[in-house]
Formats: sequence, structure tokens, C-alpha cells
Amino acid sequence: MKLHRKTVNYSLMPEETNPFIEIFNDPEQAAKYADGPAKFMPGFFDLHIMANVLIRERAPSNAHILVHGAGGGLELEALAAKNPQWTFLGVDPAKAMLDEAQRRLGVQNSRVNLHHGFIETAPEGPFDAATSLLTLHFLAADARQTTVSEIVRRLKPGAPFIAAHSSFPQDENERDAWLRRYREFAVASGADPDMADNARNAVAETIPLLDPDIDEAIFRAAGLQNVTMFYAAFTWRGWVGYAP
Repeated sequence: MKLHRKTVNYSLMPEETNPFIEIFNDPEQAAKYADGPAKFMPGFFDLHIMANVLIRERAPSNAHILVHGAGGGLELEALAAKNPQWTFLGVDPAKAMLDEAQRRLGVQNSRVNLHHGFIETAPEGPFDAATSLLTLHFLAADARQTTVSEIVRRLKPGAPFIAAHSSFPQDENERDAWLRRYREFAVASGADPDMADNARNAVAETIPLLDPDIDEAIFRAAGLQNVTMFYAAFTWRGWVGYAP
């Protein structure tokens, strides 16, 4: 049976009508968010380590880092802990998730500025590096390219941009197999089977998933140079590219 997927330009919708922001703006859901990613994404915490390595290759010791989709604070926490001289701008349209990030960061908040809104209204920088982890898959292709372009525009020349999100082959037969593996990995990692079923169905029916080669083409069209895939695990991919 062919699935009918929504391809809404979520990043340009008013906040009050954006279905994903509504979910993430629920304080109860925001408080539970930290327990979820590692059950659905292989090597989730290692992704933070890899992002740190890639940023350090080019960023100075006093780097100013843009974190797109910063709600929850997990990558902010990881990067701040390893780099005591870095400062950060975290951008997210979900206020409850930003509140959770602020709670999680504790004393690190003195080095973090949290911007409630979309990247288009965020400070200009320029930044020494940027990340967008587990975020871009919520955007349709045109909005994805616009968002990445806005991030790249805020980077210093040669600064790295690291992105990782759900991206896997969208041919119907392959797609179903990978979605099944996504669900089974979550259950094997300790997720409640009913929750894993719901997550699988939500991904299949509401998220505008793209083939990895299309994602990579979007990064290049947005202005990134030397785009390279550095991470691939089941339904997830990660890339690094550099501002011109």
C-alpha cells in the first residue's frame, strides 16, 4: 500500500499552526525528550563527539557556535562540557524545549544565548561553526534549503556546518524495510513497543523524508562546499560541509 505523505513547508508556517512545534511545545513532552533520541538513533551520543571533533578541526579555542534546533539542550550540553571557552547561540521555535534546555544547562547558561524563533530571525553572527541535529527532517525540501542557506549566511568563511537527521532511500520497497528496522532498533534499545509503533507511523506519514543524495544536493545548493557524509546508521545520515 502506498503511503500518502505530507510535504508542508513547516518552517514558514505560523508557530501556532505548526504541528511539530505544538508537540514539542508541550512541557510534559519536552521534559521527557532527553530519554528518546538514543533509543531511536544508533550512536546518538557518539554523534555529539563526532560533531565536536569536526568543529574543532577549524574553530578557534574561543569559538562562537550556532546550534539550530537547540531545544532540549542535549548537544549544547555536550559541546559546552568539552569546550569551556566556547559560547553558543541556540535557536528553536518551541518555547517548552528551550525552557528544558535552560534547565539542563545549569551553570553553562552563562555561555549560551537561546533564541525563541526560526533561523530567519536569529542573530547574524558571524559564527565559527554551526550544527543542526535531528531537526532538518521536519522541513520539506524547499524550506530545508532556505533554512540551510540562512545558516550558511551566518557562518565565517570556511566554517563547518554539521547536520544529522533521518534520511534514507525513499523507493517504496526499501522505505518500508528501513522503517521496520527503525522500529525494531528502538524496541531492542528499550523503547516501549507501542511507542515505537507510534513513532514509526509518525515518521512514515508526517515527516517529509528525502533520499540521502537529495539531502546532499540541498546542502550544496544552499552554498556549502566540500560536503561529506560522515555518519550513516539505519535511517539516519550525517554530513559536514563548509561555508564559502
